[in-house]
Amino acid sequence: MAIYALGDQVPEIHPDAYVHPDAVVIGSVRIGARSSIWPTAVLRGDDGEIIVGEETSIQDGSILHTTPVWATRLGNRVTVGHNAHLEACTIEDRALVGSGSIVLHNAVVGAEAIVGAGAFVGNNKVVPPLALAVGIPATIKADAVTPGHFDYGVDSYVQRAERFRAELRRID
Repeated sequence: MAIYALGDQVPEIHPDAYVHPDAVVIGSVRIGARSSIWPTAVLRGDDGEIIVGEETSIQDGSILHTTPVWATRLGNRVTVGHNAHLEACTIEDRALVGSGSIVLHNAVVGAEAIVGAGAFVGNNKVVPPLALAVGIPATIKADAVTPGHFDYGVDSYVQRAERFRAELRRID
């Protein structure tokens, strides 16, 4: 695994978390229990802190960064799709950030909300709980998500991480 301290900024990774060998974790990053960080994801906590809750998946190619002013915070049971970019924002519990989407400075994605694939949530924007944000810039559709909508997907990534921890082996 490519896990790096940067001066006195040292990642804290729960022993039950899974970080794929091709992911990169740098600096002030905390990863909670049963969370998973997948190939080519980069979590770079050089300017400030990145906090990843429990049972959260950061999927392939996603980039998480921060600023000296705002941390990047992800709650529990969050799903971050492939190639997403999150910077200095807050993603609350059980939310889903779709593949290829961007969520920027001081934006908040509420609990159980969805940021649709390819959407752009700009600075200071708020996506309320159970809302859907789609488009560029994101348009908000209130109360568009059914509570518990992501449970299957979250559980599948928790199980997938357990399988990878037990069975992944390099063969070259």
